[in-house]
Amino acid sequence: MKKRIFIFSPGELKRRENTICFIGSGGIKKFIPVSNISSLYIFGEVTFNKKLLEFLSSNEITLHVYNYYGYYVGSFYPRTHYNSGYMTLRQCEHYLNSDKRLRIARKFVEGSIMNMSKNLEYYSRRGANVSSYLEELNTCLSFLKNARSTEELMAVEGRARRNYYSSFNAILRNDYFRYEKRKKRPPKSPLDALLSFGNSMLYTTILAEIYKTHLDPRIGFLHTPNFRRFSLNLDVAEIFKPLIVDRIIFKLVNKRMIDSACFDEELGGIYLKEKGRKIFVQKYDEKLGQTITLQRRKVSYQRLIRLELYKLEKHLMGEKEYQPFISRW
Repeated sequence: MKKRIFIFSPGELKRRENTICFIGSGGIKKFIPVSNISSLYIFGEVTFNKKLLEFLSSNEITLHVYNYYGYYVGSFYPRTHYNSGYMTLRQCEHYLNSDKRLRIARKFVEGSIMNMSKNLEYYSRRGANVSSYLEELNTCLSFLKNARSTEELMAVEGRARRNYYSSFNAILRNDYFRYEKRKKRPPKSPLDALLSFGNSMLYTTILAEIYKTHLDPRIGFLHTPNFRRFSLNLDVAEIFKPLIVDRIIFKLVNKRMIDSACFDEELGGIYLKEKGRKIFVQKYDEKLGQTITLQRRKVSYQRLIRLELYKLEKHLMGEKEYQPFISRW
């Protein structure tokens, strides 16, 4: 499997013959062979030119840029894109038909809530007092079938997620990461900072996978498309947040891999320092490469995301009803 390269240091990225060269402080050069790279993630103050972008495009390498605070800024995608007019029309058809749109959107929320429940069931078996939170998630699931609009679905999803995040206080064994109320821009607590950074990474990963299918990332079903952002990656992320981002956070906190030294308070918010981002990114990269058994085959979490998109394509083409991936634990 091709690697994701994360760059935190300031420097310059250049094409050097048929490879990528990163020139860091002091003029130290590091060569990155293009044959095993799928994407570059830029967190540091890095400069590059058009020649590099042309080279990345010809080798189908994606470049993602994040700002000083770890917020996603944008991406450069290779010119090779599998978007098809037929699939775009099918997406538009399902979006414009309220019943068809609602059917897909309901599945995203269902998958999200069920995977939240799987996490709580796992910790319940290990002694965490989360039974009341599980009951509330089941209540939210029962509300889904009566929802008559995406706004109602979003309200149910919001209620489920607030309840689910409240359960983190029974799971995380460190009061520094205590959950009180979710605040995103800016994050107001260390837990908010972890969730925001992790979700941003996941949105980018899913967006990159969408670009390798025939789907159009601008047309979502649960999240309403607008002029400022993609929406389909946000839809699909609802299913995978509990399985990827939240499980990474549980591990980092409970194994004391991350602590107060990894955070900074700045401009009225709390953000991950570079040290904290590096720790999270390492575990995130490992998680995407981790495999599970699916239909007697070993499948990585990154591949699982692509398979989810293929299932959505089949639904849009009328081949098979879409069912979200539900974890076994």
